[in-house]
Amino acid sequence: MITVTFPSSFPSSIRFRCAFQFLPRRSALCFSGLSENMDCGGGSYMFPLHRCKTIHLVRHGQGIHNVEGDKNYKAYMNPEYFDAHLTPLGWQQVDNLREHVHASGLMKRIDLVIASPLLRTLQTAVGVFGGEGYTDRADFLCLMVENAGNSSCAAISSLNYPPIVAVELCREHLGVHPCDKRRSISEYQYLFPAIDFSLIDSNDDTWWKADVRETKEELAARGMKFMKWLWTREEKEIAIVTHKAFLFHTLSAFGNYSHPLVKKDLSKLFANCELRSVVIVDCVTGL
Repeated sequence: MITVTFPSSFPSSIRFRCAFQFLPRRSALCFSGLSENMDCGGGSYMFPLHRCKTIHLVRHGQGIHNVEGDKNYKAYMNPEYFDAHLTPLGWQQVDNLREHVHASGLMKRIDLVIASPLLRTLQTAVGVFGGEGYTDRADFLCLMVENAGNSSCAAISSLNYPPIVAVELCREHLGVHPCDKRRSISEYQYLFPAIDFSLIDSNDDTWWKADVRETKEELAARGMKFMKWLWTREEKEIAIVTHKAFLFHTLSAFGNYSHPLVKKDLSKLFANCELRSVVIVDCVTGL
């Protein structure tokens, strides 16, 4: 067990005393508001189960912007990549991850799926966690209409699937790159009828700016705000479908104040459609 305390210079809104514990085949990310007079040195830790959540972090499948952008960073400026959709390889990655979450039993445990409101993440979320055997029933909306976002895919069912909610806070690095600008929510609602977009305030994208790039520090702070928001949810096991830069800077914000072994684990870049699981723990001050 490794314990780390954030320095006083770290913003108070995201300053926690953190305990990191390695779990079999998964990393554990625990942020807790332990009392300042509590001795955290050495020994074992025990947390009440109701103060823990298991979070399954997923980066979207390969998008059309990744093909050239991974070779030449300037390619991300191409306006043709606006709100980039998945490539055929990206859909194959989605199918492979879907097989894994079903074979491992993970699908049965997930209470909620949270997705960034961009086409590639919404496609990944419904492709991995959507229902089986679409039927045209009036009492069930489909999760994705046929061929949404040039997918060449059949409609995806909303039967027997965990609810999927779109959340702006877990979007990719904002600004300048057209691939990270979203389309209107009304367009997404047509393409993904059963996804819940009610938490998004504006129909149009008011977050992305053509001439202003979000700083890495702003992105990390947004990621921490998102992680704190998770505690407003009652669900205990949550899948989050998001982006490489968002994951890297959010997890690195923890890793910068942790043991080097933990920092190394947290700061690894996600591959397309990679899934990693963490446990987050919230302890009430004074316990």
